[in-house]
Amino acid sequence: MKKTILNTSFLLLFSLFAFAQNGYNPGVKVETLLKTDSTAIGQKIVFPNSLNDEVTIAKVTLPPGSSTGWHKHTRPVFAVVVSGVLKVRLENGKVNQFAPNSTFAEVIDTYHEGYNDSQEDIVLIAFYLGEKGQPLSSVKP
Repeated sequence: MKKTILNTSFLLLFSLFAFAQNGYNPGVKVETLLKTDSTAIGQKIVFPNSLNDEVTIAKVTLPPGSSTGWHKHTRPVFAVVVSGVLKVRLENGKVNQFAPNSTFAEVIDTYHEGYNDSQEDIVLIAFYLGEKGQPLSSVKP
């Protein structure tokens, strides 16, 4: 019994940690494809008026019926939809739809949620222009 409670507690804590790390709901899979502060030849990446810059490229998979949860980005994020049709709901109720092979710039400092109301996975590649040690997004309180 104690082992089951310990295992359940560990899984819950791990899920919360994973959620806190990427700012999306459990079940949304985020695979970092690249995280770097320099170019292929070692040049430092520097954004205007910023320190400790870092670029993260991630493969994000939303299974059928899932959503990212309400979150916002404080830095620019760009994405390419590889498969599926991504729908993004904004706080004002507007819904944007992104078809396969489309690209878009994420909203900045605006809470939104991506969701999958289809029967297939949605896969996108996201490019986060961030800062070392900072989360890729913040969860809506």
